[in-house]
Amino acid sequence: MFSFSSAARLASTSADRRTPVITCKRSQYNQFVDQFPSSAEPTNFGSLELVSSGWRHRKATGDYFIIHPVRQPFEAHALSEVSFRDLGVREDLVENLKQRHALFPTTYQAEAMPAVLNGDHVLLAAETGCGKTYSYLVPIVEGILRRKLNGGEREFNSPLVLIMTPGRELAQQIGRVVEGLTRGLDITSRVLLGGRTRQQMLNPHFEEVDILVASFGAISKLITSGIYRTDAVRWVVLDEADTLLDDSFNAKLLHLMKRFPFHKNHLQDLGDNVRGTQLVLAAATMPTNMDELLGRLVNIETMEEVVSPNLHRLMTHVSQRFMRVTKQDRPQILLDLVRKDIKRQRPLIIFSNKTATCDFVSIQLNEAGIPCVNLNGDMLLKIRLGQFEKFQQAEVNVLSTTDVASRGLDTTRAAHVINFDFPLYAADYIHRIGRIGRVGSRGDCLVTNLVSSQAEIDAVQRVEHSARANDPLANVNANVKGIIRRKIEKSLEALDGTAGN
Repeated sequence: MFSFSSAARLASTSADRRTPVITCKRSQYNQFVDQFPSSAEPTNFGSLELVSSGWRHRKATGDYFIIHPVRQPFEAHALSEVSFRDLGVREDLVENLKQRHALFPTTYQAEAMPAVLNGDHVLLAAETGCGKTYSYLVPIVEGILRRKLNGGEREFNSPLVLIMTPGRELAQQIGRVVEGLTRGLDITSRVLLGGRTRQQMLNPHFEEVDILVASFGAISKLITSGIYRTDAVRWVVLDEADTLLDDSFNAKLLHLMKRFPFHKNHLQDLGDNVRGTQLVLAAATMPTNMDELLGRLVNIETMEEVVSPNLHRLMTHVSQRFMRVTKQDRPQILLDLVRKDIKRQRPLIIFSNKTATCDFVSIQLNEAGIPCVNLNGDMLLKIRLGQFEKFQQAEVNVLSTTDVASRGLDTTRAAHVINFDFPLYAADYIHRIGRIGRVGSRGDCLVTNLVSSQAEIDAVQRVEHSARANDPLANVNANVKGIIRRKIEKSLEALDGTAGN
């Protein structure tokens, strides 16, 4: 039904051998690197001619365009010339990094680690897959060992480090990284997941713990109930901070954060009786009101920002295909795409916007004889926890999921992302495609987008404009719940105005 061969031939046999940015079914819309707008200022949306502008008409079905890789992976992904030892990391910790195949820091890690080691509050904002987890974990473990904090006596369930995530799968993943990083260093860790919080409150478990990794819903209840103490916490990390700070979490989060003396973070080395807490935030997208939100936690002037210059940019080293299709044709097109990947042994992740669609995709593929695991937020915990592991451990090569698997998870095994539903928000697109093209990923990574509805076309136009203008994606606001709430409020205001007339 779809053929990309003509675009590929054009890309490789162009008369002047220029580097293609976008190739299309309709060659008049092809664009090359030397046709990027020359202005240093962002190009206004609507000022460039787009293939997807014509996709609102039903006759556009079957049209497509491809955003081609035009550069190597972002510099933040590249290995630094400095070593972990140069950054002040001790030999035992360096050896544990080697065991996890981390021989040198990425350029982003080389910039971020000293900032965390310095003790400042730090905002780590960078594109997906460049190693933000190590950027804060390595210096925090080094800080524990330097201060010999793990050797002192503390009450049970009184961690030194609290790492909070919005989801269970990410907490589980970070917990495994902590375990590997601290092996043989006499540092204890534990992972707390939601779903069994009531049971944990009725039958609490008490133990020594240095690093506690937890999904936010679980830890907030266990701290409030007094099962976990915050007296000894020296580091608080918000991983996927943009999600934790959006309207779904921030009221409860801000209440919990009042327990920590962030204003004393530089005083903690003065003695055992002086406690300060360092705040570290890590994310690949940032809400537009980040300063306002952070101002409720800490003095903004005390926070160091380590921000990648490529934040909110489309990946320049991964092919991204956009196909205008009908909703009726999507299941068969998906089946054809997946069968090709299975033959090539190319693991893939399929994203849907809703749980019901995610379930449908999984059922369709399994009935077609293609093993596929399903992962969504509505699943029972005991079922959900093993689903991602089956994909990670190569038991199956296809994962059907919602955005629950789009943020923070280490998916270097995946090589193809298919958006069965195109995401309606730029932040979601950035996170989904960030599941591939990561440090350690294979070289033939690909994104395929199936585009059907008018709302999806609106979102695609923003992405195409960004690619043609060589600009970051505009209006990347990770606070999706806040966006929806404001839209509803505007609609209600409009209705009130109409009623008043």
